[in-house]
Amino acid sequence: MTVTTAAKPIDPVSAPAARRRVPTWTLVFAVLVAWIVVWSFTRGNAILALGAQQTTGVHDWLTARATDIQMAASSNWFIQLTQGISTVLNAVFGYLQTLISIAAYPRPVPQIGWLGVVAIAGWLALATAGWRIALLVIGSFLSFGLLGYWSDSMDLLIVTLMAVAICLLIGIPLAVWMGNNKVVSAVVTPVLDLLQTLPSFVYLLPLFLLFGLGAATAVVTTLIYALPPVVRIAALGVRSVAPATVEATTSMGQTTWQRILKVQLPMARSTVIVGINQTTMAALSMATIAAFINGPGLGQPVIQGLELVQVGKAFVPGLGIVIMAIMLDRTTTAISERPEQLRRAGGGNSKLRLIMLAVTGVLALVAVYFSRLYLQLARFPRQANIGGTIAAKVQAVSDWISSTLDPVTTAFKDQFSYLLLNPLQDLVANSPWWLAAAAILALAFVFGGRWAALSTVICLAGIYFLDLWHDTMITLTLTLVATVLVMVLGLVLGVWMGRSMTVDRVLRPVLDAGQTMPPFVYLIPVLALFQATRLTAIVAAIIYAAPASIKIVADGIRGVSTTTLEAATAAGSSRWQLITKVQLPMARGAVSLATNQGLLYVLSMVVIGGLVGSGALGYDVVDGFTQSTRFGKGLAAGLCIVLLGVLLDRITRRAALRSGPVAT
Repeated sequence: MTVTTAAKPIDPVSAPAARRRVPTWTLVFAVLVAWIVVWSFTRGNAILALGAQQTTGVHDWLTARATDIQMAASSNWFIQLTQGISTVLNAVFGYLQTLISIAAYPRPVPQIGWLGVVAIAGWLALATAGWRIALLVIGSFLSFGLLGYWSDSMDLLIVTLMAVAICLLIGIPLAVWMGNNKVVSAVVTPVLDLLQTLPSFVYLLPLFLLFGLGAATAVVTTLIYALPPVVRIAALGVRSVAPATVEATTSMGQTTWQRILKVQLPMARSTVIVGINQTTMAALSMATIAAFINGPGLGQPVIQGLELVQVGKAFVPGLGIVIMAIMLDRTTTAISERPEQLRRAGGGNSKLRLIMLAVTGVLALVAVYFSRLYLQLARFPRQANIGGTIAAKVQAVSDWISSTLDPVTTAFKDQFSYLLLNPLQDLVANSPWWLAAAAILALAFVFGGRWAALSTVICLAGIYFLDLWHDTMITLTLTLVATVLVMVLGLVLGVWMGRSMTVDRVLRPVLDAGQTMPPFVYLIPVLALFQATRLTAIVAAIIYAAPASIKIVADGIRGVSTTTLEAATAAGSSRWQLITKVQLPMARGAVSLATNQGLLYVLSMVVIGGLVGSGALGYDVVDGFTQSTRFGKGLAAGLCIVLLGVLLDRITRRAALRSGPVAT
C-alpha cells in the first residue's frame, strides 16, 4: 500500500533565501565607487610613470636583442631568408620604377613616359571595365601629374599592386582550401582575426629588423594588412556555391582541381573580385603607415607635411591618395559587375568591341612610342603643376579657419579636457598600479565573467612586465573616451539608417569613404582645427572607427523581424518605445559587436594619434622608430598596444555572450 502525502507549502521566512541576482550596472557602480574612494587616498603613488626619454632594463634588453638580430644577419638562416626576399622585392620594385616612375639610366627619364603610362592604363580600363571607367582612370592619372606628384604616385601604385598581387597568390589558394575544408577554416580564421586587429605599427618594428628600410618592407607590411579581406571574402564565395552543383560535377567524374577551376571559382567570381576590391583598398590605406619605414609613395610628403604642421603641404599628396583610392575602387567594382552587364545586354556587339579595342590598343602603343621619343611626353611638364597653388590656397584657408575659429575650438578643447578627459585620465593613470589593476580586473569579471578575468590578468601582467604601465593607462583612457563617442554615433546614426532606407542611401557612401580613406588624409583638417592635441587624436579615431560601428548597428536594427515590429505597433507602442523596447534589445548582439569593433578600430589609431598630440604608447612607438637607442621601448609600446587590444577584445566579446544580471 502506497501512502501519499501532500506537499507542504514553503515558509518564506524559514526557507533558505533564494539566490539573489544583482544587476550588472549595480556591480559596475560599486566597483567604480570603491575605486574612487581608494584613489582619493592613494592618488599619484606607485603610478610607474616614465619620462619621454627614459628607458628601463627591459627596454634596453629589447634594444640589445634587436642589435643582436641585425649583427647575426650573416649567420642566421631565417634572417638570410628574409633579406633574400627583401632583395628580390627591391629588385622588382626598382625595375618597375625605372619602367614608369624614375630615370632609367642612361636615359634621363623612365622607359615609358607619362603619356604612355596614361594610354596603357586607359586601354586596360577600357578592356576590363568599360569606357566610363577608362575616362576615370585617364583623368586620375593626369591628376597625379597636375598635382606635382607623378613619380610618388607611380611608386605608391607599384607598391600597392605588388602587395595585392602577392595577396592573390597566397590568398586565393588559401581561400579555396578554407572553403572546402572546415578544419583549415577553423585554424586559419583566428590568424586572420589577429592580422586584422593587430595595429600595423606593432609589426613595423620587427619587419624593419628582418627586411630593412625601403620598398620591400613596405610591400610586406602592406601584404600583412591587406591579406585577410581577400581570404575571408573569397572563402565565403567558394562556400556559397550550391552543394547540389558541387555534388553533380563530382558525380560526373571531375577531379578536385577541375571542380575548383571550372565550377567553384567561376561561380564565385563576383565575390572573389569583391575580395580583391577590399584588399586593394586595404593596401592603399597603408600608404602613409609604410612611409615610417621609408616606404616610397605619396605617404612620404603627407608625413612631412604633418610633421611640419603644414596643412597645405600635406593636403595635396593626401588628395592624390584619395583620387587613387576612388580610381582603384571604381575600377575593381566595375570589373566585378561587367560580366553581368554584358549578359543582360545579350553579350553586346563583340565584333565591334574587338575592333574598338584593337584601334585603341594601336593608339596606346603609338602613345608609348612617342613617350619614349620626346622628353616633354616622358616627363610630366612642370608648368602644368597646380599642386603648389592648391597647397598655398589650402594653407591660407587653414590659417584663416584656425585664426577665426580659434576661440571656439580652444574653448571646446579646454572644456572637453577639463570636464571629461582630465578627470578620467587622473583616475585611471594616476591610480597606483595595483589599484588600477584590481579595478580593471573587477570590471572584467563583472562584464565578461571568469574567462574575461583570466585574459585580463595575463594582459595586465604583460603590461606591468614591459614597464609602460602609466603610458598604457593614458592610452586606455583615450581609447575608452573615443569608443564611447563612437558608440553614441553608432547608436544614433545606426538606428536612423536601420529605420530609413533613404537615410541609409545618403549616409552609406559617406561611411564607405570614411572606411577607405587613409587616416592621415582626414587628420589634416582636424589638425587645422584643433592643432596637435589629445582631442585631435580622439576625433581622428572617431572618424576612422565610427563607420564600421554605424553599419553594424544599422544592419542589426534592419534585421529585426517586421512581424515583431507590426505587433508592437498594433499594441500601441510609440516610435521611441519601438526603438528602446523592441529594436535595440533584439539587436543586442549587433550592438555588442559594434562596440567590440569600435574599440579595436580606435585602438588601431593609437600610434597615428601619437603623431598629433595623444602621447603615451603612440608617441613611444614613433620615438622607437626615430631613436635607435629607444628601439626597445618602442617595441615594448607596440606589445602593450597588442595586450591592451586583447584585453578589451576579450572583455567585450565575453560581455556579448553573457546576458541578464550577474549572480552573487
